[in-house]
Amino acid sequence: MSVQLKPGARIYSTVDAGEFITVKAPADPVDVTIGGAAVGLAPADGSAGEPAVGHDGGAAIGKRYTDADGTLELLCTKAGVGVPALGGVVLELKGAKPLPASD
Repeated sequence: MSVQLKPGARIYSTVDAGEFITVKAPADPVDVTIGGAAVGLAPADGSAGEPAVGHDGGAAIGKRYTDADGTLELLCTKAGVGVPALGGVVLELKGAKPLPASD
């Protein structure tokens, strides 16, 4: 199921308690999943089943998840077992930017 995301939009996992806020999104609708299941646009009770194998690494609160080309970025606001994916490809944990050297 493709959804149209805008920065600031909240998405919810349907397989656990995970919640995310869209930080950056492409202009076109995208096929986003959490835990291998379609995302919800309202909080769910997490009864849609278990996360799919490979989509169950766990999402950590306060961490940002992004795709390889940086067109989609999600911020985890509530931790869950399922991880976000775009088009079936699990999003990567975004690393911190290195600080400039101080002498």
